[in-house]
Formats: sequence, C-alpha cells, structure tokens
Amino acid sequence: MKDEIDSQPSTSGVINYIRTMLSDTRHTNMPVTENFAPVLDLTSIRAQFPALAQTVNGHPAVFFDGPGGTQVPQRVIDAMTNYLRRDNANSGGNYATSRRTDAVIAAARAAMGDFFRCDADEVVFGQNMTSLTFAFSRAIGRELKPGDEIVVTRLDHDANVSPWLTMAEDRGVTVRWVDIRDEDCTLDMDDLATKINAKTKLVAVGYASNAVGTINPVKEIVQLAHNVGALVFIDAVHYTPHGLIDVAALDCDFLVCSTYKFFGPHMGVLFGKREHLQRLRPYKVRPLTDQIPFRWEWGTLNHECIAGITACVEYIAELGRHNGAELAPRRAAIEIAYELIHQHERALLERAVAGLKKIPGLKIYGITDPARFVERCGTLAIRIEGHSPSELANQLNQRGFFTWDGNYYAINLTERLGVEKSGGFLRIGLIHYNTIEEVDGLLAALREIVATPNTR
Repeated sequence: MKDEIDSQPSTSGVINYIRTMLSDTRHTNMPVTENFAPVLDLTSIRAQFPALAQTVNGHPAVFFDGPGGTQVPQRVIDAMTNYLRRDNANSGGNYATSRRTDAVIAAARAAMGDFFRCDADEVVFGQNMTSLTFAFSRAIGRELKPGDEIVVTRLDHDANVSPWLTMAEDRGVTVRWVDIRDEDCTLDMDDLATKINAKTKLVAVGYASNAVGTINPVKEIVQLAHNVGALVFIDAVHYTPHGLIDVAALDCDFLVCSTYKFFGPHMGVLFGKREHLQRLRPYKVRPLTDQIPFRWEWGTLNHECIAGITACVEYIAELGRHNGAELAPRRAAIEIAYELIHQHERALLERAVAGLKKIPGLKIYGITDPARFVERCGTLAIRIEGHSPSELANQLNQRGFFTWDGNYYAINLTERLGVEKSGGFLRIGLIHYNTIEEVDGLLAALREIVATPNTR
C-alpha cells in the first residue's frame, strides 16, 4: 500500500486512493450486525484515551457525553504537561523558553490552518467559543446602525444567539428569527430565505445542532447571505468531532469552534477571513498591533492548552495516516480521518436509532429516517413517557452510562418544542471512540429502566 500511495503524492491523489479503498465491498455501508467490524481500529483508538478505562459502580464507564466535551488522548495530555515542564514562559521574549513558546503558538496556528483549510494568520485563539463570539459581535457591531438587520435561528446554541442579541440591543439593530420544522427539527430554509434581505448585515447559524444533531446546509446559507452582502458567522462547535471543516469551500466569513469538543483542551478557536480581521476594530488594551491574528487575542494566551491543540489535530490526522495513508500531508490525512469517522459513526447511529424506536413511550427529536442520516450527526435527543430526563440520566449513570439532560444552552429550541419546563431532553452523543457494544448496552439499560415500575 505504501508503494501505491507513493505513486500518488498529491493530496487529492491520496484522498481518492483511500476513498477507493473505502468503497471496497468489505467496507461499503458498514453493516450493522452482531459481527460489526469497523474500518477504524477501535482497540488502538480506545487505548489512547486513558479516561475510557474508568468504572462506575463496577460497570465500565461509557462516555455518551461527547456533545458536552470529548475525552482526550494521551498525546494531548503529554503535550500540555511537557510544555509546562520544559517550555513555560510568556511569549515575545529574547530567551530560549519564550522563543519555544512562540514556536508552540505558531505550530498550533499551522495545525488549525490545516484543520480549517485556511492560512495560519486567519486563526484566532480565545478562551472559548462564547468569549470569541462576544468579542467579534462587539467589533462587528461598530459598523452597524439602527435599521440594519441580523439573522439568528431557534436551532442554535445560545452562544451564537445571545452575543448578537446583546449587540443588537446596544446598536438599535433589528433581529430576525429563523424558525424550525417541528416534524424533524431542521431549519426552515424557506423561512430563512424570507428573513434575508437588503438590510441584512449578518447571519449567525450553527453548523450542527448540539441538541438534536441536525446538520444545517451552511454552504447554501452562506450563498444566500452573500447575495445581499451580509456576513456569515458559523458556530461549528458541535460539528467538528463529526465532520470535516473546509472554510475555503464554504466561503464563510467567520467560523468558530471549541477544541475540547474534538479531543483537545478547553479553548476556543476562530477562523476569520483576513480582510475582515484587518478591517474590523477589536476592543483591546493598548498597544493595538496591526498584525493579525494577534490584534484579536486578549491578554496572555493559554500556552499549555495551545500545545494540546496541535496534539489533538495530530491525533485526528493520525487516524487517516494509520488507515493506508502513511505519507499523506496533514490536511489530506485529516480528510481521510473524517471519512472513516463518518462511516463508523453512521453505523453507531443506525444501531442506536433502530433500537430506540423499539422502546415503548420513547420519542426521538430530529431526523429518524436512515435515508436522511447525511443531514444529521450522531447526537440524539429523546424523552420517555413517565420518566424525566434527569431521572433517566441518573439511572443510566448508576449503570455506567454518561449522558446529558436539560437544554445544553439550546434554550430557544427547548422552549420552541415545549419541553423546557419539563426538563428538556436526555441527550446521547455518539463519538468515534464509542462501540456497537456500548450502544447495545445503553439500549438494554433503557429497556430495563422503562420496564421497572417508577416508584417516584
């Protein structure tokens, strides 16, 4: 296989070769059977995540809490501790550890540039996605005036809503809300098209719903916004562990994510088109440099976490390289990795949905037709008649299954669907380090809970 890859040294050649390999009948459709055999080497993958070896009440810990934050591989832990042990210093100094710190930051920018498919100087680091969004909403708001309009959606995490609402209130800007389709919890694209007009200055939209897993047609949304000269700000926090990011293909103006949602440390990272990063004026202490992206980064950065960011991107790239692309450039390896992740998570999703549909009194919110699973990721929001989401989460925890209950800051959605006052949803998040056996175990646990008389 190495010789064959060597004969196709270009990025596109490597990816096409692996796609051909994946289309082999041994791998096609990833059959969901008792003899399920993933393309990903789950034994090797899971061995890299120390947290997965834990137990709860004598049960193996099963992490279906990925939408709230994934576990991290050992290489990320090592990168962070090694930085603190050897390189810890402030940046910009004329001595060895400071220069090594500068190199750590530069390496992480390059890694995220490959991850986003952009230039390294279009990568901005921040405390988290929320703080970055507030910072950019204030800067963008400088250019807006009463009568201008912005568009937000009822499907989004509130971190891509409240910053824009606050800015709009301060600047006298009109807010237009895009509704959802109740039957499948997808964005109402007809409604969105009517909300975008000549007055629209910005559209804020999520790549994927952190509550119900819907993947939005963001490329189409970008085009609609750009047709009227509006900017687009994409919250990709929930999408990044499940799908490939390509800001060049999307042509979006801004895209923001959180590395702790895709196997890294607790930080936020933003892509911004260079023209916007240069033109907009940030709120920042003096001296204000004209250099991007430094002019957008507040105070001293979290250098140890930035070291971990490079490691988490490399972890994803290695998933591609270990599956027949040993010589692939990092971006090509990342693209291959996400093809493999998608296949494995699709199989997990099919197994989970098929099993959940058989549980009496259980309702799945969102797309449930396997023929449409390309429109969603493996995040499932459910409710079971006679059982509160909180009760379900507690009972599952006693059996070793980690799930979330509540609204997960998708409060506009839980209010819209009428479940906010009764506890929101139980959320099950499927990640590539999860297994078919874990899904089957969860289904068995839910059947047991439903079959047991409720003594409340």
